[in-house]
Amino acid sequence: MHLAYPAVLAALLFCTGLYGVLARRNAILVLMSVELMLNAVNLNLVAFDVWLRDALHAGQALTLFTIAVAAAEIGIGLAIVLMVHRNRGTSDIDRLRDTAESPHEDPDTDPDTAPPSGPHDEKAEAAA
Repeated sequence: MHLAYPAVLAALLFCTGLYGVLARRNAILVLMSVELMLNAVNLNLVAFDVWLRDALHAGQALTLFTIAVAAAEIGIGLAIVLMVHRNRGTSDIDRLRDTAESPHEDPDTDPDTAPPSGPHDEKAEAAA
């Protein structure tokens, strides 16, 4: 078997996954693209294991380990995305990044001299 065929296929899969990570805005599609990149790595590991005729089959063993780690990663990643979607109402990465930054806070103002705001201050004003 020629090594070029699986290597070119793995390179195409990896480039497709890299494009998906860099260009997509949906968190689930980004996770799918990461899985595509990991599968390209697995294809390379198996192809080089066959090409080198390794007696221990270390490439195949490492592939099984990579598949196990990828399964755990996608499980945790999907759980995080579902919780973020429940709390925020969207899984759009740009909107999540915008909500993480607080554009209303001015870094030049001193928090000690700022007027009090919040629910505990409203209760103190209502009591007074």
